[in-house]
Amino acid sequence: MEKREFAELGLSPEILKAVDKMGFEEASPIQTAVIPLLLEGRNVVGQSATGSGKTVAFAIPAIERVDPKLKKVQALILCPTRELAVQVAEEVNKLASFKRGVMEVPIYGGQSYDRQYRALKAGAQIVIGTPGRVMDHMERGTLVFDHLKMVILDECDRMLDMGFRDDIEKVLASTPPERQSLFFSATMPKLIRDLIGRYTSNPAAVKIEAKALNAPSVDQVFFEVDRRSKIEALTRLIDLHDFRHGIVFCSTKIMVDELDEHLHARGYATDRLHGDISQTQRNRVTEKFKRRGFEFLVATDVAARGLDVDDLEVVFNFDLPNDAEDYTHRIGRTGRAGKSGRAFTFVSGRELYKLQGMIRYGKLNLRRERLPSLDQVEEAREHAFYEKLRTTLEEAKYQKCERMIDRLLEQGYASTDIASALIHLMNTASEPKTKEKPAPERSARFESSSGGRGGESRGRGDAGRGGYGGGDDRGRGNDSESGPRQDKEAFDRPGRTGREEGYTTVFFNIGRKQLITPSDLVGKIAGVTRLPANVVGAIDIKQRHSLVDVSDKAVDEVLQKLAGVRMKGVTVQPVPAAEAGE
Repeated sequence: MEKREFAELGLSPEILKAVDKMGFEEASPIQTAVIPLLLEGRNVVGQSATGSGKTVAFAIPAIERVDPKLKKVQALILCPTRELAVQVAEEVNKLASFKRGVMEVPIYGGQSYDRQYRALKAGAQIVIGTPGRVMDHMERGTLVFDHLKMVILDECDRMLDMGFRDDIEKVLASTPPERQSLFFSATMPKLIRDLIGRYTSNPAAVKIEAKALNAPSVDQVFFEVDRRSKIEALTRLIDLHDFRHGIVFCSTKIMVDELDEHLHARGYATDRLHGDISQTQRNRVTEKFKRRGFEFLVATDVAARGLDVDDLEVVFNFDLPNDAEDYTHRIGRTGRAGKSGRAFTFVSGRELYKLQGMIRYGKLNLRRERLPSLDQVEEAREHAFYEKLRTTLEEAKYQKCERMIDRLLEQGYASTDIASALIHLMNTASEPKTKEKPAPERSARFESSSGGRGGESRGRGDAGRGGYGGGDDRGRGNDSESGPRQDKEAFDRPGRTGREEGYTTVFFNIGRKQLITPSDLVGKIAGVTRLPANVVGAIDIKQRHSLVDVSDKAVDEVLQKLAGVRMKGVTVQPVPAAEAGE
């Protein structure tokens, strides 16, 4: 069964608007097959497991058939568990968000009868419930089906396995005979076929085969993360594994824009793709991504379709995809050309149940892991540096400096102290620069930061990552990747020789203890404020704090916008150095 655009399925403008807002740019095979049949008024028997996108397949027709002016129950959806009932209710709520007057209510055991009764009395037209609690409301007289138009049984086989057969038969027997019916089941044993035969006439059969959808060369991991912590989880994993080229998938265009802004503010080289970006701009971003002009592409599924990149290190599912097939298409973008790839998926709250259904449906090989701690991230960085240093020593690819070392040893410095001081200098600045060296008036890195949302990529201010990524190539003589690195060198200032004229020294409560670098500070200031390059002057990093010279004209904006921003796990509270006693 081929997929189709939702706009081709004969849906109302309100539903199409809701679908677009939710990020569903294309119907899954089960949705493509079932929605038109239900809109025609046909009875349907669907054989498809959780994870195939079937919730939307029955929720949209249920909403479309409801008369908003009639405040009576018009659609009943039976689910085997309270978790699934709540999940379905949330989906119905989102899909009906532009249908004025349409109300839904989940009813299940463990929740107050009074709350459910008030919602029913208020005129909820769509009821999503478990068989036991639906029966209780029927017996109490708080749930009647005089105006019922549609009944949907989701996961029939599971409900029968749980012992709900009698309850289901009583519910179906109490519904009007002319109502429309939809039965969804992963399997079709004789018991379910008998049930369908007794309570449904001439149903259309739709079968979506479950099949293994794994990308065998991709290591797949999921993390249960609170929604508010997803950005922190994403950046932590990027830093832990030192990823430099990947895609981050979001479900909506709004989320793409927001995440792109957040990552940019944290100093990562990113750009974005979604349906509201012009085709010319998409082509430019795509080509730049292919040649590694920036590190991470933040995109929706459809916008990234057709993107052919063979050397992606990682795919992040920042938002859970619609179904198992979309998941497989996403992760299949890494692990190509005989290489291994990695895929990380974030789930929050009840999304875990949806993911478990996708795993069953697509026979996916996902494993669950705990998010790494900040200490683990720092340990990984230290280990990476250690391996780089060890390799350099083993290969002897470095210039001998015996004369300088001998001088230091003669002055009584221990060899371990000399080595430690050198490593410290490497971590705080890539190269010593003199204060007299002027900074460029314009920088591609900062132009893209302040030049609006035209799709320019932004860079990460991390000296250990080799630059800021690609800026907009306008104003530069070429589109090489050397430009951002040159910009970075111009702003790395390891020491201070006094406050510059026209600049105010700002105290930041973060320093060497958090492994902060000048590039981290420059990148954060640029990303958050969108100010031009020359607002940042000399930088002096101490053990527990840092001193940054900021242009007098920009200091108020820096103090205001950087307050409360997190860096290296610390909430930054910048203040004028004079007030901090510096």
